[in-house]
Amino acid sequence: MRVLFSLLLVALLGAVQALSSTGSRLLVVIEELAEKEKYGTFWGDLESRGYRLSFESPKSETLRLFKHGERAYDHLLLLPPKSKGFGPNLTPQILLEFVNKAGNILLGLSATSPTPAAISSLLLELDIHLPPDRNSVVVDHFSYDEKSAGDKHDVLLTRSPKSLRPDVKNYFAQNGPIAVPRAVGHVLGNASPLLAPILRAQSTSYAYNPKDENDEEPFAVGEQLSLVSAFQARNSARFTVLGSTEMLEDEWFSAQVKSSAFGGKAVATANRNFASSLSAWTFQELGVLKVGRVEHYLNDASEKSGTGNSSALGTAQINPKIYRIKNDVTFTIELSEYDTDKLIPFVPPPADTVQLEFSMLSPFHRLALQPTSRTANSTLFSTSFTLPDQHGIFNFRVNYKRPFLTNIDEKRTVTVRHFAHDEWPRSFVISAAWPWIGGIGVTAVGWLA
Repeated sequence: MRVLFSLLLVALLGAVQALSSTGSRLLVVIEELAEKEKYGTFWGDLESRGYRLSFESPKSETLRLFKHGERAYDHLLLLPPKSKGFGPNLTPQILLEFVNKAGNILLGLSATSPTPAAISSLLLELDIHLPPDRNSVVVDHFSYDEKSAGDKHDVLLTRSPKSLRPDVKNYFAQNGPIAVPRAVGHVLGNASPLLAPILRAQSTSYAYNPKDENDEEPFAVGEQLSLVSAFQARNSARFTVLGSTEMLEDEWFSAQVKSSAFGGKAVATANRNFASSLSAWTFQELGVLKVGRVEHYLNDASEKSGTGNSSALGTAQINPKIYRIKNDVTFTIELSEYDTDKLIPFVPPPADTVQLEFSMLSPFHRLALQPTSRTANSTLFSTSFTLPDQHGIFNFRVNYKRPFLTNIDEKRTVTVRHFAHDEWPRSFVISAAWPWIGGIGVTAVGWLA
């Protein structure tokens, strides 16, 4: 009994310490294990947030992402290899399978290590385009660190990431410049709604091959270049591309940088806080939505007026399977947002709304859900409406998909029926029938007279 209690206590402590909503097992793939010391502060920050780090070389024969058909790890951090690739245990197919099984990946790139062809083809499948020159680097002759890159201008200083749109939350805003040394810029395709840039290059930046003096046309310029990008799959698994792994090194966590674009004074970088926000989002500590109870029911007024479907349901109930046309109904959904280590009430940005669709093949109603009440860890969104004058099989559906938030697609199916034979209004209630009723009365009186 004491052993069982001890095991239960250990499990509970592990659950408390793991801040990620999807697990704490993190595999770090680094070719030279001696280079771990460069990222000591970053590893310490991850461990302080409850992650259990495992380090493996891509050359290791024991490296496996799956065991008995299930994920052996919850998250994967890939640092750029110095060899030609990550080996047979980390092929693009295996990495995609890891994402399909809801695993999260943080992929680091560096202009000092040529990107393997297999990784380039993997990113191309996600509609992320790398420069054709494997030695390409992003430079900026205006916004760069004058201390460390006075000649090459390849240590970029960027401002805090801005919100992608007014209706999108910004989880990556920082105070101070972000140093991006020797970055691999990439371009995102326009066709995929699953892609979103996190950190763009400054308008004066461009990507080129420093070993090709005849390279007159750069790969991309300005804000076309993304330095950090996010791909969120339909199952809400996250794949983040970090254009500069050196951003995570201790050197840049505590660096003092100087640039005329930032006033010409030495200022501390925001790399550590940015790395914390980036890893927290990638490993699903941030931007994770949870659905609580989902309810739909007849309004009280519908029952009191005698137009409800009490003949089919007996009394009004929660989540009935059948309604009647023109019923007045209310729909309610409870939403929470996972924030680092706890659930908080979900509050959409001011320019955004959560919507309800009442649809058959296409929506008959698309209504904004209004926040009606709030608890310590959730917000209750509700709306009331009248069912359409159409019978059939309908769906209450909340399909909420936004960049940097996990997807919500909740659907409840109900039947909408016609009026029953005893639910139609009597003829004497219908004013249009009064002349006919009067004609019948006159005829009857005439025969009797």
